[in-house]
Amino acid sequence: MAEDRDTREPARRPGGRTARVRRRILEAATELIARDGIGGLRYDQVARLAEVNKTTVYRNWPDRNALVADALATFGADAAPMHDSGDLDADLVDFLEALAVATASPQGRSLLNVVASARENPELRAIVDEVFDRRLTSLRARLQTAVERGELPAVDLALLGAMLTGPVQLFVGRGARTFTRADAHRVSAIVLAGVRAVADGRDVDESGHARPR
Repeated sequence: MAEDRDTREPARRPGGRTARVRRRILEAATELIARDGIGGLRYDQVARLAEVNKTTVYRNWPDRNALVADALATFGADAAPMHDSGDLDADLVDFLEALAVATASPQGRSLLNVVASARENPELRAIVDEVFDRRLTSLRARLQTAVERGELPAVDLALLGAMLTGPVQLFVGRGARTFTRADAHRVSAIVLAGVRAVADGRDVDESGHARPR
């Protein structure tokens, strides 16, 4: 019961026991979703794996769909964080490389399969759509900062994010070979060059170099 009393502490204490309990619950939920799928997620199993009372799980996530969305989104954010070093190209390469590693991991592949199967269920599809939207939030924020700094022209950030991350999903999904840092460099270079070239009325070749039309 001590765990339950702790989870009633204000959420404003980052790094406190409440945050650690929530972290364990999310990690447990992610592991179970990867193993059993979204439809197989049960609160009692989450509580057992996280070593908390079931009431603790319910108190933090009374809505099961919210628990699923938070668990999947947290896995993505932790596995592929988006940093702002001041160098957009380097930040994108780091992000894409980390995203590829996370997606290609056993847990990442399991979750990818879960996401694919969820497309057949309207309710689960809504959860998956929310997860992907939240996963790209930090990327869109970094791209928006780049626009404000003049590193990029004004552009549809959602489309740009999909253009950057799409090749990672394709590589991992096909499984032909590993998505490397060199691949991340090429994807970032070609996509960003294309965005800049379109804004300037130029064309881009397959190596990512812009040339006059």
